[in-house]
Amino acid sequence: MNDKPHLDEEALTELQDVMEDEFDVLIETYLKDSSDRISHLRSAIGSADPDAFARTAHSFKGSSINIGAPMLGELCLRAEEAGKDNRLDEASDVVDAIEVEFQRIEQTLKRFLA
Repeated sequence: MNDKPHLDEEALTELQDVMEDEFDVLIETYLKDSSDRISHLRSAIGSADPDAFARTAHSFKGSSINIGAPMLGELCLRAEEAGKDNRLDEASDVVDAIEVEFQRIEQTLKRFLA
């Protein structure tokens, strides 16, 4: 997993070119949605709901990969698999790792905002 970059800046630059004026909105939406998803992951652990945990991790994985955050996407995949396999006992550590990685991504993405 360590071979994946935190942020694929080349992909992000391409996205910026394609999105043009909507790029800032996309980034801001991603950052807000991601914070919400981390809260939902923690709440699914708290309510022992592996299905909700897996669904949230799955959507977080897709948006992270689309935004150019492959390592975060990989962590979300691990979380999704833990939910699907009903291994919520392991999920808290994965969510901690997701949160640390998201904070790193958030700082980098904010530098891209106009």
